[in-house]
Amino acid sequence: MKNRKRVWVPLLVLLLVAAIWYSRPVTLKNVLRFAVPTIVMTVFMSFYTMVDGLFVSNMIGTDALSAVNLTAPIISLVTAISTMLATGGSAVIMRKVGEQKATEANEDFTFLIVVNVIVGLVMSVLGYLVMDGIFGSMNLSPVVFDHCHDYLSRYLIFTIPILLMNNFTLYMIAAGKSDLSMVCSITGGVLNMVLDYVLIAVLDMGIAGAAIATGLGYSVTAVVGIVLFSKKNSLLHFVKPVCRRKTLWEAATNGSSEMATALVTGIVTMMFNWTMLKYVGENGVAAITIIMYVLMFATSLYTGYSYGVAPMISFYYGEQNHGKLKKLIRMSLKIISVIAAVTLIASLVVTEPLVSVFARPDNPVYDLAVTGNRICSFALIFIGFNVFASGMFTALSNGLISAVLAFSRSFVFMVIAMLILPALFGVTGVWFATPAAEFAAICLSLIMFGRYQKKYGY
Repeated sequence: MKNRKRVWVPLLVLLLVAAIWYSRPVTLKNVLRFAVPTIVMTVFMSFYTMVDGLFVSNMIGTDALSAVNLTAPIISLVTAISTMLATGGSAVIMRKVGEQKATEANEDFTFLIVVNVIVGLVMSVLGYLVMDGIFGSMNLSPVVFDHCHDYLSRYLIFTIPILLMNNFTLYMIAAGKSDLSMVCSITGGVLNMVLDYVLIAVLDMGIAGAAIATGLGYSVTAVVGIVLFSKKNSLLHFVKPVCRRKTLWEAATNGSSEMATALVTGIVTMMFNWTMLKYVGENGVAAITIIMYVLMFATSLYTGYSYGVAPMISFYYGEQNHGKLKKLIRMSLKIISVIAAVTLIASLVVTEPLVSVFARPDNPVYDLAVTGNRICSFALIFIGFNVFASGMFTALSNGLISAVLAFSRSFVFMVIAMLILPALFGVTGVWFATPAAEFAAICLSLIMFGRYQKKYGY
């Protein structure tokens, strides 16, 4: 009897905490209370990559900047499985919390973290084994090859902390610790910037220093997460893991869209590089890299918002609270509309000063990047709705639809646009490819929204 009481008392406390967090009215203030920290968090996470690019381009050279972009597809592959388990797993676990299955939720949480550690170890070893073969097949110059090797070999050292960061970021949000997640991201971002300067400019470690700075910045959230989830008073905490194949399958299927996005992002990046080399040359590759940084930074606003409200969607769905679910999703669409308008205007207004941070006005790359960014910026009208649609279906435990939306948007429509538009309009077609693909994606998202509205009650 005593053991039963010891088990049930903390469970009741946890359920009470969850009820307090998620029972608040769905108002703009309360929604933003969840979303703003995650928006700030994802902005700083995207800032890691931008800062590396900034320091690398200005202190090492364009060859090194190209190397960072060339390693991106491999990094996407390394992190893809973890991203899948993190996003899909958080939806499954928070649904169980909403169903008042706190013990099972913590067992599954611990189990998925263990799986991520194993995945990290395997992927880091595989990365070391295949990276030189991959770079060798690209017919790179010796300088660029060395840069690629130096960057990725250091980055892979931090594979496990980076994967834990991906997971703990979402689980902190789910556990009502979005403020802590934000603080970790900001701290990691600041640390990354400081270390970029120290390791590259002061210690002259070159591109290897950039990789180490990024890895240590990501590690902040990993360390804090281990400490946080070791405490038994946390809504989610480490317990003895239970291997449930059903949980692993649900997490994998629910998060498959995010994995697809991570994988195809690398493929699309390579397509952009090859196309720009064909039509413009190396300056075009540098220009498309700068534009990717800008779009990534703007898109992080939408991603952050979707991360912030996803646990709320999962909880209300698990609780079968259709009133709150409907209000939350409709309010989210209005918020995303505002963000879309603001980001579009801001991107158009600050294009020139933003590009000048990476390339001087007398550099041919500058004019290419300015023109390209002004055209690509119109994709921001659609990106937010597409990101939210995919994240919403993940939170509703419909990984299949989420995967279809993400894969169609990130790969199918983008590949079609990249094959047709450059052939018709040259380099201008490259710039129009992203807005065209995002427009096609939002049409598909609207169809899925309408088709599943009655089923989920939103």
